[in-house]
Amino acid sequence: MTLLRLEQLTVDYGGLRALNALDLEVATGSLVGLIGPNGAGKTTCIDAITGFAPAQGRVLFNGRDLSGLRPHRRANLGVGRTWQSLELFDDLTVEENLWVGADRQSAWSIVADFVVPNRRRDRTAINEVLELLDLGDLAHRKPSELSHGQRKLVSTARALAAQPALVCMDEPAAGLDHDESVALGQRLRQIVGAGTSILLVDHDMDLVLSVCDFVYVIDFGCKIAEGTPAEIRVDQRVVAAYLGDEPTAPGATTDAHADAEADR
Repeated sequence: MTLLRLEQLTVDYGGLRALNALDLEVATGSLVGLIGPNGAGKTTCIDAITGFAPAQGRVLFNGRDLSGLRPHRRANLGVGRTWQSLELFDDLTVEENLWVGADRQSAWSIVADFVVPNRRRDRTAINEVLELLDLGDLAHRKPSELSHGQRKLVSTARALAAQPALVCMDEPAAGLDHDESVALGQRLRQIVGAGTSILLVDHDMDLVLSVCDFVYVIDFGCKIAEGTPAEIRVDQRVVAAYLGDEPTAPGATTDAHADAEADR
């Protein structure tokens, strides 16, 4: 079943067309990659899906058109995301960061917090995420005490704590070394196996092409290719736009366009 469908998704910033009539699908239970050079529009796509960028076209999630819904409404429907800059609360513990992600505010919860500020909360989702990402031993430490790779996992864990059906991941492997990236790939497959679909944006080509079920490639806001990782490796349009002058052999990596902050 199709969980997410983008139909002619278009984003303009003034006179700049950052995303141009993009069609894309994420099936339930799949890990889909979205790649492209710096400035291709990948982060803009995530912003449009999650409601942080005004867009034309349609974002269909579980068959529902999300057009006009604010980010928190989309999150409550099951659309989660991570951020390039992590945005962790360094004065809170890892577990407390996860509670922030898991808390879905409503009129009832606000009243309940006011009347019974220390009420017991169901921590099932928190425990499951800590176990899934092997963060249990770090639960009571603060993010500032962790390695960069561990902080990346905490950012992912916080998104998962809300129990979304889909998580849009923006550069989760940025700054990781090879071994950390391999370990992250294994975690991503575990997340999908546990029931959460993923739209993955990353510049680590070895990671994307080794863990994704299907890959879309965009350049200058336009889709130039789509297919399985094996098809994308040898697609000459992708080779010209992103991978270099020669097709990338299986298992090869590229350091091109490593600065993800310029992705808008």
